[in-house]
Amino acid sequence: MVQVDYHRDLKQVQSDGQLAAWLSESNQRAPFDRLDWFAGLARHCGLEPLIATARTESDIAVLPLRGHGGHLHALSNWYTFRYRPLASGGDGLLEALARDLARKARRVTLSGLPDEDRSASRLENAFRSTGWLVRRSACDTNHVLPVDGRSYEQYLAARPGKLRTTLKRKSGKVETRVLDRFDAEIWRAYEAIYAESWKPEEGSPAFLRAFAESEGKTGRLRLGVALADGEPVAAQMWTVEHGTAWIHKLAHREAAKPLSPGSVLSAALFRHVIDVDRVDLVDFGTGDDPYKRDWMEIVRPRYRLDMFRPGAPRNWPILGRDMLRSGAQYLAATAKRG
Repeated sequence: MVQVDYHRDLKQVQSDGQLAAWLSESNQRAPFDRLDWFAGLARHCGLEPLIATARTESDIAVLPLRGHGGHLHALSNWYTFRYRPLASGGDGLLEALARDLARKARRVTLSGLPDEDRSASRLENAFRSTGWLVRRSACDTNHVLPVDGRSYEQYLAARPGKLRTTLKRKSGKVETRVLDRFDAEIWRAYEAIYAESWKPEEGSPAFLRAFAESEGKTGRLRLGVALADGEPVAAQMWTVEHGTAWIHKLAHREAAKPLSPGSVLSAALFRHVIDVDRVDLVDFGTGDDPYKRDWMEIVRPRYRLDMFRPGAPRNWPILGRDMLRSGAQYLAATAKRG
């Protein structure tokens, strides 16, 4: 028998032994899948959680959601590298969630889904098989580096010549430090550097600092800073766990750009996670920034699933526009062939 529940109060999740254990770091090996991540999004980013669960005596499936008014979204934001269902068993529990969600929502939109682990396909199949109309589209890209047992020097030898030349010319002009703990002074320097960088305004500085402090306590944080003449000019925040290094944040002062402090600091962190932490994978998050291709070797798509209950009147205008657009595209393609 399958039991389906919904939790808007994360304290209820924490008091549910099976659910809290499933969402703990011992079971979930990436920060974006854990209860403390969802709690941070709720506390610092103003997101209202709806944790949907389906379980049997032996298995559990969790879909972290947010929203009201019949349209639910993924419990994620710009800090989340990827979003996925968290299921210990087969697809039956995901189908149970999709079926029951028809009582809660007329529309469910999930973005940032990977499919190298079949997350997007499993959810698409679960919702389609229970009567939802599903639109699937590519929405973002993810750059990663499989280390494949290489040393840092072997990895560096495969980088583009322009990057290797930059590192050779500039590495002696800045000093780099990599810490595996939180340091308040370096964090203040990071915030000051970010404010003077090319980056947009930080979405939630409180969330990011709380996450860095938490990861520092566990030893997963890699906090890097580059200095020129003793002054911080670039800073980066990475985390490392279970064989993966996650590149969360990086920034440099625009005034220091001629020194290439961001590239030199990135090189120091790559050296650290490859030769010291001995990770298997480096994940550069989302976004197709050209500079990521210099450091990474594989690009993976991220998908959006938009699910509609066909019987909900508020969905009809959207579905109608989709039908008209599809018909127009079909006619245009037919005319082109003719």
